Order: sequence, then C-alpha cells, then structure tokens
Amino acid sequence: MANKQLVCALLWVLALIGSIIEHGEAASDFVKADGTSFAVNGESFYPNGFNAYWLMSKGSKPSEMDKVSRALCQASSYGMTVVRTWAFKDGGYRPLQSSPGVYNEDMFKGLDFVISEAKKYGLRLILSMVNNFKGKRQYVEWAKQRGENLTSEDDFYTNYLVKTFYRNHVKTILLRNNTKTGVVYKDDPSIMAWELMNEGRCKSDLSGRTMQAWIEEMAGYVKAIDRNHLLEVGLEGFFGGLDQDQEAIQYDPFASSRNVGSDFISNNQIHGIDFATIHLYPNLWIPHADDATQLSFLRDWIHSHSNAADEILRKPLLVTEFGKTSRFAGCNGVDKVAFYRTAYAVIYKLIRARSACAGGLFWQLLLPGMENLSDGYEIILSDCPSIANIIFRHSRLISSLNGPSLRGLTSTYQ
Repeated sequence: MANKQLVCALLWVLALIGSIIEHGEAASDFVKADGTSFAVNGESFYPNGFNAYWLMSKGSKPSEMDKVSRALCQASSYGMTVVRTWAFKDGGYRPLQSSPGVYNEDMFKGLDFVISEAKKYGLRLILSMVNNFKGKRQYVEWAKQRGENLTSEDDFYTNYLVKTFYRNHVKTILLRNNTKTGVVYKDDPSIMAWELMNEGRCKSDLSGRTMQAWIEEMAGYVKAIDRNHLLEVGLEGFFGGLDQDQEAIQYDPFASSRNVGSDFISNNQIHGIDFATIHLYPNLWIPHADDATQLSFLRDWIHSHSNAADEILRKPLLVTEFGKTSRFAGCNGVDKVAFYRTAYAVIYKLIRARSACAGGLFWQLLLPGMENLSDGYEIILSDCPSIANIIFRHSRLISSLNGPSLRGLTSTYQ
C-alpha cells in the first residue's frame, strides 16, 4: 500500500510540474482528429484505457471519493491514458438530473472532481451524454408527464419536447464551470471527446433514417457550442440500416444486429462526427460459439471496421468498449486471458500498420471491495495478474508510439 501511495504521489508531482512548465493549457492541447489518426499539438496520440461508468457517483460521496482517486492513479501507473465514463444519471436514486433541467449539485460536483482527478493523473476523458438503456425511456416519461402523447421510448429521437430536454442537458454539461478547476467543460483539454449516446438503437425504424436525422441534428447542436472537442456517436458498430453493403454486413454478429436502426457507416459519415467507435462482446453476441470462433470474430470485427474507417469514413476508429465475462470461467481462465491478449495484439498491429484503428478501452475497471458493481466483465487488476500484465505490456508498447511529450505519466507499475 505504501508503494502504491508513493507512486500516486510521484504521478501528482509530475503532473504539477508539467502544468507549471506549460503555463496553462492552450486550445492546441485538445485532442484532434488528423485524417485517420489522433493528435495533440501535432504529435501522434493513441488512446489506451478503460471504462468506469461509476466515477461520478463515487466522486459525489465524500466517503467514496478516494475510490475515484485510487482508480485513476492505478490506471495512470499502468500506462493508461483515456477513461470513458457517464456524464448522465437521469432520474431514479441519487440522479444527476432529477427532472428536465433540475440538477443535483452534489452529483455535479462529483463529475467536477472526476475531471480534476483525471487531469491530475494525466488521463483524458470521453464523456457520454445519455444511455440508450433506461435513459431514453426516462426522457420520454418526462415528456409524457408534460402532456405529450408518446407510445415508444424511440419517440426520444423525434419528439420536439424530448429533443429540447436532451439539448438542454448537453448545453448544461458543455457550459458547466468546474468547481474544482474553474475551467468550463467546453474549454477543458482534459476532456478528449463527447459521446452523444451510449449504444444508441432505434428498433421502431429499421431503415436507420430516424437515428441518422437525430445524429445530424445533435452533432450540429454540440458543434455550435463547442468547436474544441471531438464528438462521436457512441455506436456498437453494427452494419445495416441505411447502408446495406453486403460485404460489410457479413461481419455483423447476428442477423438481427442489422435491425437495430443504426448503421456504422452512414451514422459516422455525418458532418461533425469526428471519429468512429465500436464495441466488442463476442460471448454476449455469439454466446454459443467456442473460444476459437469468438476470437476469430474478434479479429474480423476490428479489422472490418478499421478497413471501413480507412477506406470510406477517412476518420479514426476507437474500440470504446471490449470485454469478456468471467461468469463462466474464473478471472484467470484461459478464455478471458486469451481474449485480452488477442484484442490488444490486433489493436497494436493495426496501429503499427497506420490503419484507422487507433486504440481501445476495456470494460470495466473496478477496485477491490467494489464487487457490488460486478457485471462479470470487470477487471480488478490486483486480482487478475495475468490480465494486468497484458494491459501493462500493451500500455508500454502504445506509449512508445505516442509523440514525445505524450509519453510522460505512464508505465510505473511494477
């Protein structure tokens, strides 16, 4: 424990020195899309990190804020550079937004703390604005309480009042003045990108036109307020919808995946969307396949999307979620270790080949004692030495490819 505290203290000092040297961050310190690559100040940047949706909630509780600091410190010590998390908690217990435009300041301060701690430990954030699961339904319910006659959660994409609620939330997030740093979110380079929605789907319109129109509208709205940050949709990566390219849709994991109302190619071609994303869950999508088949799917899924991003989109690709459950095998089971080893090997080889695939974020990081948040996909680094070592070695490789000034607070894990 003492060694870990020393590492975290060292990381904090290095971050402080860097901040002093730079005399504050200028607009050029934002992550930018440069063709099919990411760059910061003209230097190559390959995102490498994790998901931790729970950060804001823990950061809002004085008794649990240390979990945020410990997780971000640990990730930094392993060489990770990006964390994806939620900038929403709509309705329910301890919400960020209890009703349209009504915010829990304690929860918002929790997000302020997350951003300030990420900056301290040299990490950048991807912040998602709403969830396809439960979030859409909550927005629609709020509109129904205001007298709107709505029958489907997919009315989220078309109803004027619901869209107004969403735009107001986006504006509130972008214009939030961080109580910890004094920096407005839209002006903070510690934030790498905004995400319109986690895993958006629209099963009521399988043509894809409804989601396409919504993405176009909301991308334009975000960019009208914030021209500094990158923007992505939050897609899982299913082909289909507006683009029925038979060569592409052969890679969809199951026939119905092209019937969710989203389309990887068309949705990411929209002006204002700066990079493409995919998620990767073979044992969720093809659960009856053996390990060899799932690993083969993993390779094909990443390669097919990297090729599409290279040849059609001409934008970077980021694997923003990937994981394999340990519900059917122990954390150190061969299948999960092989999955991580293969995923990182594919990503690294594509980066070395200068393809559009620029990095990956695993789902999800937890700390010891947080088993109540277990979903089977979590990685507790101290409990999973084989996978922890794979992550650390990958971080070292990726760090060596980043620009010289972007290799700083990485790889102190022993």
